[in-house]
Amino acid sequence: MKKISLDESSKGFTGLIEKISDQNVNVCYQCLKCTAGCPMVEEMDYTPAQIVHAIRLGVEDMVIKSNTIWICVSCETCSTRCPQGLDIAHLMDAARNIAFRRGIKPPESSGAIKDFYKVALGNIRTYGRMYELGMIMSYKMKTGDYLKDMKLGMKMGMKGKLKILPVKTKGAKEIDRIFASVEKLEKLENEGKP
Repeated sequence: MKKISLDESSKGFTGLIEKISDQNVNVCYQCLKCTAGCPMVEEMDYTPAQIVHAIRLGVEDMVIKSNTIWICVSCETCSTRCPQGLDIAHLMDAARNIAFRRGIKPPESSGAIKDFYKVALGNIRTYGRMYELGMIMSYKMKTGDYLKDMKLGMKMGMKGKLKILPVKTKGAKEIDRIFASVEKLEKLENEGKP
């Protein structure tokens, strides 16, 4: 397993983002297609294109303290639309990863998003993949907001988009081991041990 440490900052913030995401941010020429297609851009303090530009410039504080990286739902619309093939969703993941490791918490306005991520990751760890109905039920129980999105849920159920029973993937145990390994590495890193 390739080990990533925050001490490896030979190229600064930009290099760290590129290393974690395995992307070259310098291919971006700011065409703004990512921003034009983002379904969450109205909720963001900076557009995806602005975040990519800030990463290229190495403006770490702007990126990891923005609400954009937490608002991004990793739907990958931006990545799909990028004519240069830049996976912007992976850049957002990398920025969240760095922010989390530096102890920066998501802004209060994105509390629901933090809850969503926790529930979604717990769901993936349990089943080895996303079990949508179980994830929605867990999220509703965590937030106590049982009626919001009820109409949408009913429509999705009527169209067969939500499976009643979960199906575990064959690799569910391996996925659980990946989560356990990451937890172990994060614990060591938080204790200051490499």
